[in-house]
Amino acid sequence: MEKDLKDVKRISIVGGPGTGKTTLATKLSEILDIPAIYLDGVNYNANWEEVGKYKRDSIILEKIKQDKWIIDGNYSATFLSRAQRADLVIWLDYSSFSIIKGVLGRYIKNFNKEKPEIPGCKERIDKAFFKYIITFRRKSRKKIANQIKKLPKEKVIVFYKRKELNLWLDEIKKHYN
Repeated sequence: MEKDLKDVKRISIVGGPGTGKTTLATKLSEILDIPAIYLDGVNYNANWEEVGKYKRDSIILEKIKQDKWIIDGNYSATFLSRAQRADLVIWLDYSSFSIIKGVLGRYIKNFNKEKPEIPGCKERIDKAFFKYIITFRRKSRKKIANQIKKLPKEKVIVFYKRKELNLWLDEIKKHYN
């Protein structure tokens, strides 16, 4: 699953909650020296106040005009625009068990800590997010899969397990450090 990233300037990372999209964006940003844009940070102001879908989507569509970026997050209204502009799309397509385990692990590790990618927001699991987590594979995953089908296959890397992603990331680190 090697991919030469020397000509890659724009990366879109999608996947379920708790799959490590933000962590991957941060690591790739450091390795490749490409700025990371966290879509949850665009969507939320302090104290989890949503900015509104129209404003959020406008901001995202402006940000993808930049020459270099790594963007993490799904936000289906702008997904295809991001994916088409991206040089590479990374899909973290993990099982429901892995998603739930990832979210719970993050919650336990970061309980009551501010999320660096969303200033002013502390780690939380509320009722709406819990519902999103447990229905992700059945509902939201289908939207991603349908959009991914519209992209050239050589532009997409899909990881089904964290171990696969970590091995790939280790190879990227070796190659670029």
